[in-house]
Amino acid sequence: MATTNQQLAEGQVPLDSRAPVSGTAAENPYSDQYVDTNGAQSMTETAAPNDSYDLEDNGRSKEGQYNSDELLSRIRSANSVTISPELFEKLYLSPQRRVKGHLRQTFANPTPLALLGHILCITPLSCDLMGWRGAGQYGAAGTGAYTFLGGMILIISGILEFFLGNTFSFVVFSGFGGFWLSFAATLIPSFNAVGAYSPTGDSLVLGIVTPGFQASFAFYLCFWAVVVLIMMVCSLRTNIAFFLLFVALEAGFISLTVGYFYLAAGKTSKGNNAVIAAGALLFACGMFGFYIFLVLMLVAVDFPFLLPVGDLSKYMRGYQQKHGPIKP
Repeated sequence: MATTNQQLAEGQVPLDSRAPVSGTAAENPYSDQYVDTNGAQSMTETAAPNDSYDLEDNGRSKEGQYNSDELLSRIRSANSVTISPELFEKLYLSPQRRVKGHLRQTFANPTPLALLGHILCITPLSCDLMGWRGAGQYGAAGTGAYTFLGGMILIISGILEFFLGNTFSFVVFSGFGGFWLSFAATLIPSFNAVGAYSPTGDSLVLGIVTPGFQASFAFYLCFWAVVVLIMMVCSLRTNIAFFLLFVALEAGFISLTVGYFYLAAGKTSKGNNAVIAAGALLFACGMFGFYIFLVLMLVAVDFPFLLPVGDLSKYMRGYQQKHGPIKP
């Protein structure tokens, strides 16, 4: 039934005047709403079982005219809109999972903040490793950035992802927040992580070139490469851009591991070449991070156009999508 001008003037919109949602709606095990199986967004009725929305005076302007913006706001408040799995993984870099509550509709998306902290640490570090314009000293100039941007911001973002129910993003952001804090602590003299290897027991400059430190640090990077490999496999459920970020990061960790083992063995030329190669790979990782950050910010401000990320969730269907909920 079409909405009449008289009904609009009285501030009432019949329920059956709203356009129906096209397609067949099926229950989505990864959301507490209903999703159109044709890929379109759908709306779930949560309003009281009456025959109209009574907008009282809020649906009209001071002159008594119909206010479409306020009416739309009222209708939205009575309905919940479910985003598609493709848009969800673009926003949160995590496969969509079923969670309770409406925190995602209440609070901001912390994912861009986490990416900001990561790319502002890994990109300058990659330039240091490659020695661009005389940079070097293992990125010691960025110790403050590693602590506050890479460490604090990533951990805070990870905690926020935890409350939103995004387990993958929570683990990735919190884990790398810990990595950047540990890397910063290695470069801070008061921790004496490097100086302990020096002949004097407190020299950062002498300790960082000792075989003992270089081999020990190589083992740390080696097992981080194992962790990143697991994350890279899991990212196949998100999108191509995020997956390529992990591919470059994994290759960078492997190259750093090989480089430090070469340096520990006294093969300085091969070790330095491997470290430079690692810098190039980490720079590529940073560029993928900048692209995803741009994508998320365009979505955040509802920009007139969006950039693709190469959705993989429709090709890598989850176990529960195929077989239903996991039984205990």
